[in-house]
Amino acid sequence: MKCVDCQSHVFPPAYAELLMENSGFLRTEKTGRKYVVSFGPNFQMTLDPVAFEPTLKLRDMDDAAVDLGILSVNMPGPELLEPQLAARGARICNDYVAQLCGQYPDRFAGLGVLPLQNVAAAQMEMHRAINELGLKGIMLFSHAGGRSLDNPDFEPIYAAAEAQAIPLVLHPTCPAWAQAISDHAIIPMLGFMVDTSIAMLRIILSGILERYPKLSIVHPHCGGVLPYLMARVEEQTQVKKRGRHHITQSPAAYYANVYLDLASTSARTIEFACRSSQPDKLLFASDHPWIQIDAGQEALEQAEIDPQHKIKILRTNACRLFKL
Repeated sequence: MKCVDCQSHVFPPAYAELLMENSGFLRTEKTGRKYVVSFGPNFQMTLDPVAFEPTLKLRDMDDAAVDLGILSVNMPGPELLEPQLAARGARICNDYVAQLCGQYPDRFAGLGVLPLQNVAAAQMEMHRAINELGLKGIMLFSHAGGRSLDNPDFEPIYAAAEAQAIPLVLHPTCPAWAQAISDHAIIPMLGFMVDTSIAMLRIILSGILERYPKLSIVHPHCGGVLPYLMARVEEQTQVKKRGRHHITQSPAAYYANVYLDLASTSARTIEFACRSSQPDKLLFASDHPWIQIDAGQEALEQAEIDPQHKIKILRTNACRLFKL
């Protein structure tokens, strides 16, 4: 296996239709074949099912010489749905991903999603996704309907993930604070990256990685803004002693055990992420179909990185983490 793409998205047709039943914060309308998803009044995104078709994904993977794609359902996740729809939405998503993995076992592996509105239901769905459907990890969006990922309610999820060696992969969703950056399309430009960084920092500072040191977490898009700001986080916690109520080590020490996916079209960004992490904690990712696979490959190729490290980035680390 030469290349594993660790961030590749699908959008189940049945899930798209279920989104139209939701009447709360998240609303979806169909225009022709496309779905327009509104996250409250501050952000809209248009999803074209054709862009997510497996045959087109396989074509793009072949063109880019990607052997295997790790599939996850595109935002919005079921954690934003009304409670009576959430569990059904998660099952639809996970069944669809598992179906594709079964249909193309040499080309796809998958991540599950959870109905975090009900932690007991989320635990049951995580067990089903991993142990019955054979998915390789769980995707957690940067917040769960406004609840941060370090909410004590989610403690059983982290405990089970560590006990069963289930990787948890962070992914952006529309920030709960989206109103502050709703102008000028700043939400997808910057808001997504900041929101996953806040989520990751909350996971660290709340002591989740202190309590579950063997937990495997993937922070996407080169770690958002957190690698760039880690020196400031360290100064604040280590010198000024702020935010240290739940941790005994420095934030950087915990973050050293977090995987970074390198979904970026910038060689300089990838280089900085690589210098901020360890060779064994880096993963190639494209964010297909939002970004073409070869754009990320070109950036990685241009980045000044040890060739042996690139081998780990392209396949070795992913195979070990996701047990491929």
